[in-house]
This record gives sequence, structure tokens and C-alpha cells, in this order.
Amino acid sequence: MKYLIGDIGNTSTKICILSRKFQILSTYNFDTSKVCKNNHLKKFIRKKTNKNINPVFLFSSVVPKVFMNIKKNLKSTKFKILEIKNLKLNKIIKIKIKNKKNLGSDRIANAIGAKKLKNCLIIDFGTATTFDIIKNGIYEGGVIAPGVNLSIKNLSQATALLPLINLKTYQKSYGKNTIEALNAGFVWGYEGLINNIIDK
Repeated sequence: MKYLIGDIGNTSTKICILSRKFQILSTYNFDTSKVCKNNHLKKFIRKKTNKNINPVFLFSSVVPKVFMNIKKNLKSTKFKILEIKNLKLNKIIKIKIKNKKNLGSDRIANAIGAKKLKNCLIIDFGTATTFDIIKNGIYEGGVIAPGVNLSIKNLSQATALLPLINLKTYQKSYGKNTIEALNAGFVWGYEGLINNIIDK
């Protein structure tokens, strides 16, 4: 028996096929804004799956509208579409925060995956950069910061002369032109942000 799982992010949606031992067999990426257009996902699912697939399709999602569209799009298939918050989470992981309903499914999935480590800090680089804390196997809360790619895009859109750059992760000195200066700002700035939050 194989399993289907999905992660609906603000930028991309990932679909994975797992073995019966929950090992990843294959991963597919989609543009979240286009995942349901022209029955693309339904066609993909029919092409990639067979009778040996569990009929429960589990998602984590931070885009409720897209999850509902996927659920509607796959209504005529054999799959029962669930979101991670539909599960009885209190039987899976203890969550110790003020309002559990506001905790993103992506962060819940990360916490479940890491709770066996007992004590750890999880850093997830997506549209937002998130930091989540596990203490004694219990989810304790975390920090949300803007993602680096989102920040690059927003700065370019909000200014007349600063271009949209492709980030180079290596920066040996301050910039000698606008592109280098922007790259230094984002590489060093995010390095500082990440290290400071870890220290805190």
C-alpha cells in the first residue's frame, strides 16, 4: 500500500507518493496559483496512482482557498481529502500555545516530524521563514519572519530603481554596484536574522 500526501504553500504545492513504510518514493512540485486549473491535478493523480494507493489523501495547507479548490477538484475521484487539522492532533502531539486554531498546518507537520528529537529548533525556509520550538516532545511556539525571496520581491516592487535580483548565497565583501549591494544586504541580513533568532 502506498500513500499520497501534499503540502500547499503560498508559492508552491508539493505532492509526494510514500511507500508503505512512509519513505518518499517521488515528489512533484506545482505552482500553487495554477494547481487546480484545467483539471491539471486530477489528471496528474490519475496518471501517477494505481489501485495500490490508500484512498486517504492528506494535506498540510496554509492556503485554505486552494485546499478547498483541490477538495472540490478531486471530489469525483476515489480519494478522501483531509487537511492535517482534521486529525485528532492531541493524540499525535501536545501543542502548548494560546490559540491552536491559528497555528499553520505546515508548522504542525514540522513539529510532528521533529518531536521524536525531544528538544529542538525547527527552521523552515518558505514564503515566510519560521522557527518552531519543541521541548520535551511538546510544541511550545515559535517565530515567524518574512522569507528572503518575498523580501527581495517586495523591495523591488516598492522602489523605482532597485531591480529584482537572483540571490547568490556567497558574498565575500560589500557591494561595488547596486546588484552586489542588494545581494550583500540580503545574504548578510538574513544570516544575522537567523543567527539572532537562534541566539534568542
